[in-house]
Amino acid sequence: MRAQPSSSGVERVRVAAAQYPIDKLETLDLWREKVSRWVEDGASMGAQLLVFPEYSAIEQAGALGASVFCNLQTTLREVAAMEDERVSFHTKLAKDFSVHILVGSGPGLCEDGKIYNNAHLVSASGAVGVQSKMVMTPFERDWGVCAGSGLKVFDTDLGRIGVAICYDVEFPLIARAMACHGAELLLVPSCTERVSGYHRVRAGAMARALENTLASVQSPTVGEASWSPVVDINCGASGIYLPAEFGICETGVLAQGTVDEPGWVVEEIDITALRRTREKGEMRNVADWSAQPGGTHESPSSVEVVCLRG
Repeated sequence: MRAQPSSSGVERVRVAAAQYPIDKLETLDLWREKVSRWVEDGASMGAQLLVFPEYSAIEQAGALGASVFCNLQTTLREVAAMEDERVSFHTKLAKDFSVHILVGSGPGLCEDGKIYNNAHLVSASGAVGVQSKMVMTPFERDWGVCAGSGLKVFDTDLGRIGVAICYDVEFPLIARAMACHGAELLLVPSCTERVSGYHRVRAGAMARALENTLASVQSPTVGEASWSPVVDINCGASGIYLPAEFGICETGVLAQGTVDEPGWVVEEIDITALRRTREKGEMRNVADWSAQPGGTHESPSSVEVVCLRG
């Protein structure tokens, strides 16, 4: 792998992954109060990076009345229209609590009129980067949500970070391209309605950690939101995954939440140990990638490295 490593020199990162319930809140102010409380709680646990799930932004629709939240297309359009305000709100929280935040993903309306599924990474200094979901699920295609066109790696004070939104983590070349550009943390916001879907994403997150000798962090929506046709049923658990390696994490599961139980899953990731494992581990998956048929040390696609340093 011809990686372009971060020069941050960070040795450890404490990460909090949300098991986030979708509530029906009567006003946007109540939504802001809820998110602020979650950020404060995560920061109080010493987390430097807070990860919120895929489509948790849809929660905002509950405050817009039945004419919005009962209609799928209206929900997507109205929540997309609030994207800039939503990101600005999280930017203030990131500064106030001196944390990095992966904002819960949601629809974003681009200049071409198309809707994308966007996840924004906000640094503690207020810098913002965005990664769009690359591979649409069948239901997203039915909704008219469009696939993104470019991969990013975010160069932060916590190291280089990639974002693979839910289904994206089930495709190895996406994470591989990010790892080739120095990503050592892979954030996996997810939204799945069945246990089977949760385990597919979990399996993908664990496999990408193993293949690329990095840490992957899954954060799901949980619980029922019968008022919403978008996120009506949610099932999952947060997890922080590493390659299974003696002396680091023998099971590959550094931390794991209880399925469908709201709250934070928090753990410290030893970045230095991951770097050492790439060179001197029991197995050398990164170095041996090219030994498989069709394997190559070159990045499988182009990646834009976005600086979010303070």
